[in-house]
Amino acid sequence: MRTPPLFAAVVAVLVYALCVPSARAQEIWTAEPGGRRPYVYLEGLPGTVLEDTLSVTNPGAEPLTVRLRPADAYNTTTGALAVRGARRSKGAGTWITLASTEVTVPPRTRAEIPFSVTVPTAALPGEHPGAIMARSGGREAGVRIHLRVSGPTLAAFTVEDVDVADGAIHYTLVNRGNTALSPRLTIRADGLFGEVMRRAPRTLPVELLPAQRITLTEKWPDRPAFDAVTVHIEATAPGAARATASAPARFVPWGRAAGAGAGLLVAAAGAVRFVRRTSRGQPERGHDDEQADSRRELTGAAT
Repeated sequence: MRTPPLFAAVVAVLVYALCVPSARAQEIWTAEPGGRRPYVYLEGLPGTVLEDTLSVTNPGAEPLTVRLRPADAYNTTTGALAVRGARRSKGAGTWITLASTEVTVPPRTRAEIPFSVTVPTAALPGEHPGAIMARSGGREAGVRIHLRVSGPTLAAFTVEDVDVADGAIHYTLVNRGNTALSPRLTIRADGLFGEVMRRAPRTLPVELLPAQRITLTEKWPDRPAFDAVTVHIEATAPGAARATASAPARFVPWGRAAGAGAGLLVAAAGAVRFVRRTSRGQPERGHDDEQADSRRELTGAAT
């Protein structure tokens, strides 16, 4: 007996619904600090060895093999957090030693993987961000390692390269200290006749890591059509001194200005032509005319 098309479609949907949860559960594995903390925090003096654990949870019905690697954490140019590859790590990523770089986790099991951090004797005080990356089945997850080397800390940063272009304000924040910062920003612009823009102070959604530089953009859709302004940027962060920078910008409606300029040129050319025509219609008396008058006078005297 032939199966009705609608019945076949319903069966296919039910089979898919029953199979998908199992497949998804197999893929949705997690890697996190031991003890279900949001991140790993470690602090020690140069030369010390610090220890902690990493948890990998496999909720699926099949064994899960995960490969682990340490890495340095850094800011991308736009402020996002990222990690360097194993061969490019030069900081905290090279201080981390894993008990195993490959772990097979049984079904519905959480495995604890020990690791240690050996702080170099020449390590500078301050924060050294790192991470442990876990990869399996084409998916990668990371665990943040907040590592602080004991000693004096400095919170300092600068605002640089302020520029107004393409309907936006561009600027760069540079962390000059040895601790991570959460910048708070204020932007205003003063024109020829007073203030033309002021943005309320707000905390930026970025974590500026030590010795990192990020370039951000502030859109300005309601900028003046015709004005000369100075843009001022002020940035603050907990424990850090205030950082400021400014840049000039000129707004000219070039299309209108070009039209007005062309009109002035046409008017000026017309005025010049008018003056020339007037001068030709009423010529001035020259030297030749005076000589002709003199000859007529002499001729009349002789007759």
